[in-house]
Amino acid sequence: MRILFITSAHNSLSQRLQIELEERGHSVALALAKSDWSMVVAVTQHAPELIIAPMLKIAIPEVIWSRHKCLIVHPGIKGDRGPSSLDWALADGERRWGVTVLEAVSTMDAGPIWASQTFAFANRAQTKSRVYRNEVTEAAVNAVLEAVARYESQRFQPEILDYARSDVRGRLRPQMRQSDREIDWTGESTEAIVRKIGAADSAPGVLDNSMGRSVYLYGAHVEDELCGRPGEIIALRHGAICRATLDGAVWITHLKPKYDDGSFGIKLPAAKVLGSRVRDVTSSILSPAAALDYQTYRDIRYVERDQAGYLYFDFYNGAMGTELCDRLRHAYRYARSRPTRVIVLAGGEDFFSNGIDLNAIEAAVSPAHESWRNIVAMDNLVREILTTSSHIVVSALRGNAGAGGAMLALTADVVYARHGVVLNPHYKGMGGLNGSEYWTYCLPRRVGKDCALQLTEQCQPMGVRRATSIGFLDDAFGATAEDFDGELEGRVAALSGDQRLWQRLIDKHERRLADERVKPLDAYRDEELKRMWTNFFGPDSSYHEARRRFVFKGNLPAQAVDQFKREATLPRAPSQPARRLNTPAIGRVAPPQLSSDIAVSGRVG
Repeated sequence: MRILFITSAHNSLSQRLQIELEERGHSVALALAKSDWSMVVAVTQHAPELIIAPMLKIAIPEVIWSRHKCLIVHPGIKGDRGPSSLDWALADGERRWGVTVLEAVSTMDAGPIWASQTFAFANRAQTKSRVYRNEVTEAAVNAVLEAVARYESQRFQPEILDYARSDVRGRLRPQMRQSDREIDWTGESTEAIVRKIGAADSAPGVLDNSMGRSVYLYGAHVEDELCGRPGEIIALRHGAICRATLDGAVWITHLKPKYDDGSFGIKLPAAKVLGSRVRDVTSSILSPAAALDYQTYRDIRYVERDQAGYLYFDFYNGAMGTELCDRLRHAYRYARSRPTRVIVLAGGEDFFSNGIDLNAIEAAVSPAHESWRNIVAMDNLVREILTTSSHIVVSALRGNAGAGGAMLALTADVVYARHGVVLNPHYKGMGGLNGSEYWTYCLPRRVGKDCALQLTEQCQPMGVRRATSIGFLDDAFGATAEDFDGELEGRVAALSGDQRLWQRLIDKHERRLADERVKPLDAYRDEELKRMWTNFFGPDSSYHEARRRFVFKGNLPAQAVDQFKREATLPRAPSQPARRLNTPAIGRVAPPQLSSDIAVSGRVG
């Protein structure tokens, strides 16, 4: 069946739905809902048999829904209506929620119901974005597939919305305003504050005016040990700030400035946004390997189980800036120095990795130079993994991965992913960016040259079924993160206890030496970085323009235009395309001093 997606953004949900429908033989076209006219043009061009709206911020015009069957994916239970469904569900502490697929009519979210699915909120810290990428996405996939099958049957009669029915629990709710989200730092508990910030993360954030400037708050984590005067910033940790509450404290990882003219700045680590306002705040540093029995914030964590070291790196939106890459590289070197047999790169639950940090790059004095610093730091991390001969390395993708983050996963010897993970192993959608992370070595050795070219040129999302069939993944399992983690531990324990492990390590080392004789890793790196140098510093500004559109969601504020003008006066490029790193010999690497290697300064300028 010819299906047209009309969506405000081709996000993780619409990509997952595209994958699921295409795997079942449907043809899916995509149209961005920029205006009524753009939607009408798309429908005329594609002549769809069915229209599905995975995520919409504006209504489909009547001229479309009156002539074509249009199914809306609404992130709410039966009867729920309004643009802030998940926000209210999280803020109100709902225990069960759902997704409803309903027909577009003149009244928003009130059309006949084609399918609905419910779910229980997981027993873990909740943010709107995490629920959307996990519970909502899984429920939406099941509901959409059911609705499509019912539409194809030509026999199903959709259910008219009737609030008198016992299974219709929802109601019309207004758009949640900032006044509904406002935090009383002197009167609200830590739990209430974390819930409020979580219900607005990753958009729109909670507006706060109590720190000397207007900012939106993101990335809240409970802190059990530190305390202070409610509202006071009492500690810093790797760019995050810790604010005291009535009964404890909360870490806030990111802020987005709001300017006097109503425009917004770039979402960045909180301490960077506040700058001199937190210059005298003490830094509280935790080793990734420290054993803790209390709740706190830690973006890199290392634990050992069954002769295996698990390295978790849960970075906001999966973005890996220069400093994060350096800290993760030091943590990896520590993991490699341990008397274990397997290292598991476990990423985060929301994302494994999405590669370089475009927000941090855009906010830099020279985005071109920061792009260069970031990709060199990423390559340094990748090389550490590729040249590991002392351990079997496993990449465990619990969440989605894109661009350099998808390529980072391929540096491991074994690559697993959770069912439902969406992969985007390509770069060119970002203004023709070439990419690095040694992908020209790692990707073809897994999927072959022809398939590698197809993946990187077509720039399409890929599901785990296809990824496994072509060799990108070794296997996929686990419907949820908890299921995946449980089976992963069993597989890793079996691997670390395998009597043939040492032979596998010898074979791995011999393959690396053979590959090096054919073409050294330095050659791959130099070739990739020469192309990246052109992307960053060459006459074609496509990458910079695409990055700005991505960061500002297409709405470029005046401050960004001024930044572009200032950048034109800066030195154009570094003189050398790459810094070579010697390949370490086989054997264990001396352990770095984790506390000093990973610590950051206690002063923020």
